[in-house]
Amino acid sequence: MAHLLLIDDDPDLIPDQVRRAFPAPAHRVEVAGTGAAGLEHVRSEPPDVVLLDLRLPDESGLEVYQQLRQFDARIPVIFVTMAKTADAAIEAMKQGAYDYLFKPLDLNSLRRVVGEALEVARRMRQPAVVTQSAPDPDVDGAIIGSCPAMREVYKAIGRVAAQDVPVLITGESGTGKELVARAVYQHGPRGMAPFLALNCAAIPETLLESEMFGHEKGAFTGAERRRIGKFEQCHGGTLFLDEVGDMPLALQAKILRVLQEQAFERAGGNETVRTDVRLITASNRDLKAWSDAGRFRPDLYYRLGVFTIHLPSLRERGEDLPLLVRHYLRRFSRELECSG
Repeated sequence: MAHLLLIDDDPDLIPDQVRRAFPAPAHRVEVAGTGAAGLEHVRSEPPDVVLLDLRLPDESGLEVYQQLRQFDARIPVIFVTMAKTADAAIEAMKQGAYDYLFKPLDLNSLRRVVGEALEVARRMRQPAVVTQSAPDPDVDGAIIGSCPAMREVYKAIGRVAAQDVPVLITGESGTGKELVARAVYQHGPRGMAPFLALNCAAIPETLLESEMFGHEKGAFTGAERRRIGKFEQCHGGTLFLDEVGDMPLALQAKILRVLQEQAFERAGGNETVRTDVRLITASNRDLKAWSDAGRFRPDLYYRLGVFTIHLPSLRERGEDLPLLVRHYLRRFSRELECSG
């Protein structure tokens, strides 16, 4: 059950819209009319996602947000604002808020943004359990395996997690690269800070730069407002770039600068934005071969691969097959509500 907390002093319209968009029993929506009441809710039972009004009767939404960040920076916060207070909402995004929506709420936008935030919350909180035996059937996100190659993966996670350096995870599709990225994040010094993931192969090339670095209003056709990108949004946390080998060469130079200087400019802007992000990347390609062929920047390859973890393919893990079969039989039996 997804747990949503709405902090808003409108007793009628906004709570009703949120409850219609996220009905019970799949969702639980709680409402607090003041910032103090909302913070008390969070302390007693942290929600998966917070919807926060910028204008509250006892204190500003930004002040409440800053206190939320101190309690648990992993909770995605979506601001709800009137159009005239958009500058404050953008400032909140710069401080790490997930997104903002305008009143009156558009239910389609509400469902989309909250749905994405719930997925982010799941990724941050779902433990990437390292296990050499068949895990409990209620445990999702387990990294399963006891073969020699997987034991080396576990050792590598333990060595690098606390070092706060870039990590490159290699391996074929389906080998569990994001699970390893989450394990590095959860066992590292930024484990209570945000974790965001971006698949470079799933986003059109024309939009990828904006997703990563944001853009200014009017930077291109359709840029109707300033957008805060993942590097800025994830300040203080960990950013996971999946399939980084599919990133266009022009964008690779900007990633290199972030790694070297922790600074960038939004598309269409001149302001230098400072950020503090741990970067974890993954690829199913041989980036060394791609860099030798001129399809990936060699300098970026070496900066990303300060520490590399290689995941073996399933055909290299024959002795792990019984563990994996039992795990998936239990998992799918539970999901399909059948015995077995």
